[in-house]
Amino acid sequence: MKAADGAELHGIVTGHGPVTVVLVHGWTLDETCWAPVADRLPGTRVVRYDHRGHGRSATVEPATMTIDQLADDLAEVIAAVAPEGPLVLAGHSMGGMTTMALAERHPEVAARVRGLALVATAAAGLGELTFGLPPKLLQALRSREDRLYSSKRWTSRTALSTHPKLLEPWMRAMLVGKRPSRSALRTTTDVIAACRPVTVSGFLPTLEAHDRLGALATYTRIPVHVMVGTRDRLTPPRFSREIRDRLPDAELTVFPDAGHMLPLERPDGVARRIAALAGVAVPAQ
Repeated sequence: MKAADGAELHGIVTGHGPVTVVLVHGWTLDETCWAPVADRLPGTRVVRYDHRGHGRSATVEPATMTIDQLADDLAEVIAAVAPEGPLVLAGHSMGGMTTMALAERHPEVAARVRGLALVATAAAGLGELTFGLPPKLLQALRSREDRLYSSKRWTSRTALSTHPKLLEPWMRAMLVGKRPSRSALRTTTDVIAACRPVTVSGFLPTLEAHDRLGALATYTRIPVHVMVGTRDRLTPPRFSREIRDRLPDAELTVFPDAGHMLPLERPDGVARRIAALAGVAVPAQ
């Protein structure tokens, strides 16, 4: 698939059914993080793709690393692989933010959406997160980040780490919940280790500036299911409750002891709720 500006986007289409489910991944991740959920959605046509700068999609200039651009890309993906028929969108983390921006920028596409799953995401306020760190320590880390992100050591690398195992303690502390499965932790670690460093830094400003509380109103006409883990440190439960407050008819599921990586940590529960939005049943695992 190709975005409007020519950027190549890697995508996968599987399954058959009257409804197309589009699974949109998060920052520093790729479409493989949705694989356990996609495998649990029989009776639907499932689309997964890598955001620009992520996974097997093209490397792009940092100037195009914005949530607005991701919404434009999502519209292009839908036009290419599902130009007609009902849609169910499921967005994890930055993917959820992308579905909100889609409502702002492409209301004609959003009008085809019959169900929306917002998974471990936020509508605003990410710039205020401290991750539990003391303010002085957080400020010191961010001042060093600026120097790192402009260094050749950062910009010339094609992956965060060629030794994913070294990242595992940080992944365990920040991204997954209590007692994650070995496969959830391994996939999280491997995918983030393979992420391009310029992608990590390039999307930070748009994440911190993200404020699409108003855009949620577009989805008041359809079923929405909001999901979050109690141990999510990147998009804590208060963000999901804020979304539910803006969408009072939305359902909210809080998964005990789960972290930020719900599609990997709780694939059964996430798949069941997406399937319900699509009007299909998920066999018991």
